Amino acid sequence: MRSSKTQIKKQYYKTDLFEDICKKLEQQGVDLNKVSRSDISGVDEFHVRGAAVSNELVQEIYLKDAKVLDVGCGLGGPSRMLADQFNCQVTGIDLCEEYVSTAHKLSELVGLSGQTEFVHGDALNLPFKDGSFDIVWTQHVQLNIENKTKFYSEIKRVLNEEGALVYYDIFKKDDKDINYPVPWANNASINFLETIPFVDNLLNNLGFTQLQISDQTYKAKQFLINSFEEIQKNGMPKLGLNVLMGNSTKKKLNNILKGIEENKIELQSGIYRNKSVFDNNN
Repeated sequence: MRSSKTQIKKQYYKTDLFEDICKKLEQQGVDLNKVSRSDISGVDEFHVRGAAVSNELVQEIYLKDAKVLDVGCGLGGPSRMLADQFNCQVTGIDLCEEYVSTAHKLSELVGLSGQTEFVHGDALNLPFKDGSFDIVWTQHVQLNIENKTKFYSEIKRVLNEEGALVYYDIFKKDDKDINYPVPWANNASINFLETIPFVDNLLNNLGFTQLQISDQTYKAKQFLINSFEEIQKNGMPKLGLNVLMGNSTKKKLNNILKGIEENKIELQSGIYRNKSVFDNNN
């Protein structure tokens, strides 16, 4: 397990990340004293479709003033969005120290440090008391986690009785090998994709009830196709996910697209609530 965590940290490690983002903002003529969330939205949501899909997810559940845990928060883009748009108090946790440090600095940069907190820690051992949160939010995280029972058990533990899990993730469709590298794994050693039925069954066994699911595969495919067309026309974005993935960006994103086209992977978002909410109303 320790070896796996080390490899995951290595997968995402990027030195001087905050400094690099600030440099690129200045190159675009952005005053660092007046940075908005939209100025950094191309880089601070490390998942397919970025801020667009996060803004769709928030339409599906009541979030006003909620206490939220963002598991695998990365650079904290969704955390800041939830704080800014819905007055949420958001705690983000991530295994990668550089991401946590950068998330904190970016929140200071856009004036949201009072509503967001970022913690370096392990999703399999969340450092929070039982029932601490109204919402647990997670995007493109479980694909790096082998022990999914522990992962979702920890999420359930820190949710209050009326809490909800909101997710957006990539899943395998069968046991066919995917193409490497991909954004979350340069090789099979840290790729732990599972099928949607497997995860759904696990969540039900843990005491969650499915409220809503959406197949995000087609939108992801179109996003990737459009992104490659844009890159072909105008080159890599000034401040995009290439800041995080470097020269391997196009290859990694293309392998997601190939996985979709070859019917090996699919994307889904969804919301699950504690069964206890419904049990108590019967």
